[in-house]
Amino acid sequence: MSLKETLNADIKTAMIARDSLTLDTLNGVKTAIQYEEVAKKLRETGLDDTAIEAVIARESKKRDEAAELFDRGGNAEAAAKERAEKEILQKYLPKQLSEDEIRTLVTEAIAETGASEAKDMGRVIGGVKAKAGNAADGSLVAKLAREALQ
Repeated sequence: MSLKETLNADIKTAMIARDSLTLDTLNGVKTAIQYEEVAKKLRETGLDDTAIEAVIARESKKRDEAAELFDRGGNAEAAAKERAEKEILQKYLPKQLSEDEIRTLVTEAIAETGASEAKDMGRVIGGVKAKAGNAADGSLVAKLAREALQ
């Protein structure tokens, strides 16, 4: 079963269970996926699972950022809702690599690309993302690459 089919099945399950949080979250992701398909002119064929994972990862990161902003603004209830939505989205993403695993991939990418200074950071990040895909948090990869190249 493709990731898109899984999302649609889970939307139906959430509707039957009257789980409004899950339903709203998954409908929002489905809309983001459809938007991406239209933007990339893939309406007929649709996105593959890897591209859908990337959309879900982006939506998950938005929830993280929103929760942080709500915390700063003193709105704990809205922050908790954003975190709950992120938790729902995490079910559709591969298990995230630990900081040590990412650090190892960064070291390998530096060795493979011959990177030696900060201007080579893009090649290092690209190498890590090619190996890890959506299992590595982009901001953590960038932070570790920056540290390793300094």
